[in-house]
Amino acid sequence: QVQLVESGGGSVQAGGSLRLSCLVSGYPYGSQYCMGWFRQAPGKEREKVAVIDNYDYTRYGDSVKGRFTISQDNAKSTLYLQINLLEPEDTATYYCAADISQYRCRVGAYTYWGQGTQVSVSS
Repeated sequence: QVQLVESGGGSVQAGGSLRLSCLVSGYPYGSQYCMGWFRQAPGKEREKVAVIDNYDYTRYGDSVKGRFTISQDNAKSTLYLQINLLEPEDTATYYCAADISQYRCRVGAYTYWGQGTQVSVSS
């Protein structure tokens, strides 16, 4: 059974930093996979934040470029999201997600999702 468990969220002031972690267990790692961070604020649609694949190729949403960094440590089965220069607009529930299908990775239709971790930024 695949499980993704996020941690590291919290309440911070604008300009601060957080590092989110996503511990992955039971994941059918193969030669092809993708993992990512998404976020959803109240009343808004879910937004892609950052994704990474088995080649360590990364992509970011336009609103977070230059402030967020996604990384992975396969030895620890952990996905990370370093968040710097936090803004009130970054307030949301952050989810990690994963998939092993090249097609689903390409279209962003991830199969496996965590329960989310809350990030709240005050001005």
